[in-house]
Amino acid sequence: MKKYISELIGTMVLVLFGCGSAAIAGSSLGTLGIALAFGLSIVAMAYVIGDISGCHINPAVSIGMWIDERLETKDLIFYIIFQCIGAIVGIALLALIINSAPSLGGYATTGLGQNGFDSASTVGLNVTGAIIVEIILTFVFVFTVLGVTKKTENATIAGIVIGLTLAFVHIMGIPLTGTSVNPARSLAPALFIGKQALQQVWVFILAPIIGAVIAGFLYKGLTSEDS
Repeated sequence: MKKYISELIGTMVLVLFGCGSAAIAGSSLGTLGIALAFGLSIVAMAYVIGDISGCHINPAVSIGMWIDERLETKDLIFYIIFQCIGAIVGIALLALIINSAPSLGGYATTGLGQNGFDSASTVGLNVTGAIIVEIILTFVFVFTVLGVTKKTENATIAGIVIGLTLAFVHIMGIPLTGTSVNPARSLAPALFIGKQALQQVWVFILAPIIGAVIAGFLYKGLTSEDS
């Protein structure tokens, strides 16, 4: 149970600070600032809960680990459940904070860092483009996570590498889709915002899963002793 609770807490922190930075300070931080908020959240949590749960805090990462046979099926299911709960708790806290500041106008006005395409994309990216982008970004992120965590000697730097990788995929992805690469991170704000965000969230659940599956099987194939 400790590892599941750790995943809940880690995902809560990632969503609260990552989506919170986008919603509250996005205009002043810019793309780089928001990207660093997500990346630094991963770095912080990696060195706190990494030894407990592996600090996946992302269903896509857990799926990649499962494919590479580093996570049992039971743990995969419970990791995803607790990650989604953590994301919802993080967004609920963010909504409460925003609604407690009258000058922000409420979370319906500021948003909750939700993902989107078409009119919800800064550059007007269409649904096909959004799917392609999220598959690619998630593939790169999960592929990196699988590689850097494979060897125990990388333990001291893994958190930094993973955090920086999350930041750099956000730099490209934020203007396009807001960057998901994490189904739990996308589902939670969509549930609170509803309407267009909820109608479009399937892309940000499906595409990261596809990207994770590709990364998992490719990495497993490349590192197989039979190759």
